Amino acid sequence: MEITDRETALSLIQWLQQRAARAGVELREPPPEPTSCCGRGCNGCVWEGYYGAVQYWIEEAELALAA
Repeated sequence: MEITDRETALSLIQWLQQRAARAGVELREPPPEPTSCCGRGCNGCVWEGYYGAVQYWIEEAELALAA
C-alpha cells in the first residue's frame, strides 16, 4: 500500500505501535513529521519524503512483529 496522506500514515503508525505493545515488541521511533513544507505542492515535497520514510518504518515494524 502506498501512503499518500498524513492521516493514513499516522493511523498506520498508531496501529502498528499498538500491535507491538500487545506483543511486547519494541519498535524504533517512527519518522518525525516535516516542519518545513511551504504548501505549494512542490515536486519532491518534504511530505513525499516523509511518506516514503513511513513506508520503510512500516516494513521494518511488520518484520519485527513477524519475528
